[in-house]
Amino acid sequence: MSSRLRAALLAAALCPLTAPSLAQAPAASAAAPSFERLDPAFDAIIAPGTPIERVATGFGFTEGPLWHDGRLWFSDVTGDKMRAVTPDGKVEELLANSGGLPNPPAGASIGSNGMAPAPDGTVLMTQMGARRIVRVGKDGSLQPFLSDYQGKRLNSPNDLVYDKSGALWFTDPPFGLFNGMDKDPAKELPYNAVFRYADGRLTPVITDMTLPNGIGFSPDFKTLYVGNYGPDMYIRAYDVRPDGSLSAPRELIRFPGGRGGPDGLKVDTAGNIWMTGPGGIRIVTPQGKVLGQIRLPETAANLAFAEDGHMVYITGSTSIYRLRSKVKGMLPLYARGQ
Repeated sequence: MSSRLRAALLAAALCPLTAPSLAQAPAASAAAPSFERLDPAFDAIIAPGTPIERVATGFGFTEGPLWHDGRLWFSDVTGDKMRAVTPDGKVEELLANSGGLPNPPAGASIGSNGMAPAPDGTVLMTQMGARRIVRVGKDGSLQPFLSDYQGKRLNSPNDLVYDKSGALWFTDPPFGLFNGMDKDPAKELPYNAVFRYADGRLTPVITDMTLPNGIGFSPDFKTLYVGNYGPDMYIRAYDVRPDGSLSAPRELIRFPGGRGGPDGLKVDTAGNIWMTGPGGIRIVTPQGKVLGQIRLPETAANLAFAEDGHMVYITGSTSIYRLRSKVKGMLPLYARGQ
């Protein structure tokens, strides 16, 4: 989703938010990448003096990072392309028109977005414009995977993750719709859901979030985390039952207003949640304590653990950034080429 669209979505809706758990929330991003240490435990995750490198730049709005076969795959939402970048910064275009719409309007947020490796070695990719999830073959071919629920088109699948049972979970906000999102006449579903797909059956498991976005699991897969982009910005946690149903919803943290919003979400092997939000990426304990923040000179949209699990790649508006974590991140369940 482009920064212009993000601002338009929230400008009319956002009001001052109280955030007791973020009383020490950092100010807006500085001119250069930096860290904001709010608790000594932050040093056990990111060592003092760790550099934040800019690997590549010059894109429209980067999103959906996935480490795959030794490169970072990522989406350019407004550029309508899916690309890959090597650790030494070599960029290759893998798919043009990655959002799936013919003759898309220039600069619209209709490109591809989140990606996840599938059990068969292919990659699932969300297409915001075409409002579906497709399978990307090893040869770059695209095959439809999911596009509707009970005969109604999905809104605009955004982020996705597998659980240890092989069930696919994904968020479905309306960001790929053009005319006012929820008011768009093309919108067919009455909610912006979090879906679970298992054994050929698609189920809306969360329907009361306004703009569900980033999604991830705890290391034991017993807790699901979902970020809500707005107008109320928060991370919600759920207990996951063995049958895939959810219980005990609770708000983990709430974000103050500012540039950006709860977007990409990943979890490390210690259980900490890494969540983009106004001002950068917050690192949050499972109990909801904010340990610190990674601040960039542009909006941080998403992130991915890569290589040996200790390398963190960040999609930040027009650029790709990289830093090293002392704590290993959770790699996607069917990740390969590490």
